[in-house]
Parts: sequence; C-alpha cells; structure tokens
Amino acid sequence: MLGPDKITLRRPDDWHLHVRDGSMMEAVVPFTARRFARAIIMPNLVPPVTTVEQAIAYRERILRTVPEEEDFNPLMTCYLTDTADADEIARGHAEGVFTAVKLYPAGATTNSDAGVTDLSRVSDTFERMQEIGMPLLVHGEATDPEVDVYDREAVFIDRVLVPLMVDFPALKVVFEHVTTEQAVQFVSESSERLAATVTPHHLFINRNAMFENGIRPHMFCLPVAKRERDRLALRRAVTSGDARFFLGTDSAPHAASAKESACGCAGIFSAPSALELYAQVFNEENALDKLEAFASFNGPAFYGLPVNEETITLNREVTSHPLKVTTTEGDIVKSFFVNDPLQWRVEGD
Repeated sequence: MLGPDKITLRRPDDWHLHVRDGSMMEAVVPFTARRFARAIIMPNLVPPVTTVEQAIAYRERILRTVPEEEDFNPLMTCYLTDTADADEIARGHAEGVFTAVKLYPAGATTNSDAGVTDLSRVSDTFERMQEIGMPLLVHGEATDPEVDVYDREAVFIDRVLVPLMVDFPALKVVFEHVTTEQAVQFVSESSERLAATVTPHHLFINRNAMFENGIRPHMFCLPVAKRERDRLALRRAVTSGDARFFLGTDSAPHAASAKESACGCAGIFSAPSALELYAQVFNEENALDKLEAFASFNGPAFYGLPVNEETITLNREVTSHPLKVTTTEGDIVKSFFVNDPLQWRVEGD
C-alpha cells in the first residue's frame, strides 16, 4: 500500500543486538551505527560478559569500530549466571556501565551454556534489580528437551515468566524477540512493567522459510520462526500503537561457513537493512504513522532514557538487498534476504 514517499523519524535505537568481537565486530558495527543512535549489546561472548570491567573493555572495543562520522552509544548488559554477584551487578548499574541484565536459560541459544539453570539460584539478584529499577532481558524459551521446538516460547511463559513476574512484582522485564501469538497476547494483557522486542525477520518469515526447496540455514534463528498466524500476530502487535512493543533486531552475524554446516549456527544478520525492512512492514500494514513510536519512542520510555534529538530519513526507493559482508579475516557473513526488493532507502546511503 502506498503512503508518503519520505519518512523522517527521531533517530531510532536497537534494543537487542549481537556484534560479536574481533574482525566480525569490525565488519558489522558500522551498519548499526549508521542507522541507530544506541543499541543494547548482548553479552554472550566466550567467556561471557559478567563483570563491570569486562563490560567496560567490551564497550571500548565496540567504540573503536564506529566510523568517526557516526554518533553511536553501545549500552552494555550483564550475562546472568547461576553464580551471579548481585553487588557487582548493582555497582555496574549505579556506575552507568550495565543498562540491563540478560537471562539466557542454559543451552537456549548461541553461547548460552553458562546461562541460568534454576531461577531460584539468582533470586537475590532479581530482588536487587527490582529495588534499583534495573531491567531484566529474557530469552524466552524453555530448554526442556521434551518440549517441541515450536512450543518452547509458550511453555516458557507458563513455566518461567508467569512465576517470575508474580514472585518479583516490581521487576521490569523485556520479553525479547517474541515470536508467537501467545507471547503477543501475554504482553498485551500484562502490566506496563513487561515489554517485548520484535525482530524484522520474524515479521517477514514463518517456519516454511527454513525449508523452501531445501534446507535454508540462513533462515535459522532461535527462537525459530513460527506459524503464519504467529507472524501475522506480530505484525498486528508492532503496528497497533501499543507502547509495550519496540524495535530489537536481534541481528546476529555468523560466518557463512558456520551457518552452512552439518550443525549450523542459529542467528540472522539483519543490520544492513533492518530499518528499511521495518518501514516496509509498517507501510504494508498501512501504519507508517506508528513507525516512529515503535522505533524511536517506546524503547526509551521503557528504559527511562531520553528520546534521541537527531533524525533519520527514509525515502521510498526500490533497492537491492545487501547480500554479504566480508571480514578482514576473509569470513563471509550473509545478510537477511527477502524475495522482493527493498522498498525504502536510508537517505545518504
């Protein structure tokens, strides 16, 4: 559906981003820095980011990869483990180093082996976090091997998220990269202390994309894309105007050789075209007037941060997808790709 030929937004933020480290980080950070003013950086390195000093060092490494002409602020997170130090986490928050804490159920996704095995082991950390108003970011999947991969998000809601929110009634929680109709409904019916991020790829693909004329490893992510009705529910949620939903790309680069293997890595690299893809979704849903709130206002409001003063403009222009990025070590990273051309272009690109 046609709308305006130009959209100007307050510069958005990415509230869920993986940038890895080393040459991979050098290759991917500029794409985010060009479009987003801030990004919540995931801490699932090896070893994970669990201390204030590690977070400071990681942030400095990220900033060295930001092009000089860009003003980009990486917001660091602490990887929650069974042996988390509540005092260390609170110190990091008080010093402005840790913006949030990330909960990975152990074994849920890439580099999550050090994640939490039992929430009772970190209850003291949750108590401290709700006292100081520090958000908890959750990878919302049950890891019980008896749970079907397509049901893991729904089971997580029942077994983990509901009890968590009851036991810690002041804890602010972001249900990250939601993928199901059940998750949308749960967030929509919950209090304002629960929010959710939605990725561009989950707005475009359903589970069939992984099996289109063969195995498509670059469409494999965790949580996996779900049924068509779930994709449509996500589209309705992001374009509804509900302030509890905001932008989080979950852009997660892997070398093509690690994706195209007998045991391919989970993750979709969308940073080069994420903002343009969100714009395309809102245009298709006749909701371009709600894009700025989703991309630029809702996230800062939840985190208690100011809205960015600068702006970014997208022009309606049919362009080709960026297909790949090559690191200085020769690794090829393939970008998220949909069959149709991109419909928008960031002005100045």
